[in-house]
Amino acid sequence: MNLNIIKKIINNEATGGILIIIATILALIFQNTILSSFYSDFLRLKSGIVMGDYKIIKPIILWVNDGLMAIFFFYIGLEVKREILVGELSTPSKVALPVIGGIGGVIIPAMIFILLNLGDSFALKGWAIPIVSDTAFAIGILLLLKSKFPPALKTFLLLLAIIDDVIAVVIIALFYTSELSTLALVLATITTCFLAYFNFKKTNSPLPYVMLGLLLWLFFLESGVHSTVAGVITAFFIPLQTKNKTMLLNKIEHTLHPWVTFFIMPIFAFVNAGIALNLEAFKSLLHPVPIGIIIGLLVGKPLGIFAFSYAAIKFKITNLPKDTNYGQFFGLCVLTAIGASMSLFISSIAYEHSDIYNYADKLAILIASFIAAIAGYLIIKANATKEMYN
Repeated sequence: MNLNIIKKIINNEATGGILIIIATILALIFQNTILSSFYSDFLRLKSGIVMGDYKIIKPIILWVNDGLMAIFFFYIGLEVKREILVGELSTPSKVALPVIGGIGGVIIPAMIFILLNLGDSFALKGWAIPIVSDTAFAIGILLLLKSKFPPALKTFLLLLAIIDDVIAVVIIALFYTSELSTLALVLATITTCFLAYFNFKKTNSPLPYVMLGLLLWLFFLESGVHSTVAGVITAFFIPLQTKNKTMLLNKIEHTLHPWVTFFIMPIFAFVNAGIALNLEAFKSLLHPVPIGIIIGLLVGKPLGIFAFSYAAIKFKITNLPKDTNYGQFFGLCVLTAIGASMSLFISSIAYEHSDIYNYADKLAILIASFIAAIAGYLIIKANATKEMYN
């Protein structure tokens, strides 16, 4: 294959979403064919690290959800820090709309899910499933529209995704913890202090940050706080510029991008999207949990973002993205109902080690995401102005 073609594929922002779709389809094929036993055995295959009396032995699915996803959140943390320091989030006027819209996109779907599952304490663990979006999917849909949407719409989506990810990290840290280990948290605090020291010194080499980040991940893994939080904390101590003027944060972010896009997220989708598409799964869709997920994503997420954003615009706190009409903006809000990988991640930690809903929670995420992708595409296309077609 021509090298230029390969570069175009790698640099195409839609590629990540396409790979997640392929991985999801493969997982469904494996789970619902004669490959089902092989797929299940693969996910349960245990491996680990042994250091004297200490050992970490986990099945592959947990290595992905606890390990690879920590790297993903580390990457997200780098992106957030860069945007805050020198990017779009450094400008208050540009931050207002995605922040206000993002808050609405959390409150409304969470309330819908909670109201539909009141009285069931176990079911309520999944209240955060419909509040997160899958940016890679949404951007992929936008790019399919080519020139039929204003560039400012994509910028808003990216900023909204960053706000979404920050909220998701806080929720994971506060609400998805098991019994806390005081010793592990103390060790994590000490490690964070060392990270702060190296950040203060603007150390040139990435090695100290990598080693301390791994230690922090290990301590969080043992602490009861979800280990992915370690990735975000480590990222926030990576200096934008070192003492020898190396743009360390940008360098690490650029290095990680292809790994996150072409390996981590597709692998995550493959190990988490394998749902048995049988009669029991579809019958279980009538349970309040999958109903709460579908309505929360398809109704609550876009309605929350649009309503809160509309109020902010009408009260002159902020403005509609440049060259965008309300129809296009609403279409984008519908695209945020594509939960896919991020909603699957929250589901995997909310109902960990349980298939009480016959995987209908995950099936609900995929159904809602599929409907949102089609609906969002059609709404934005229908509201494209004549100038965009020229």
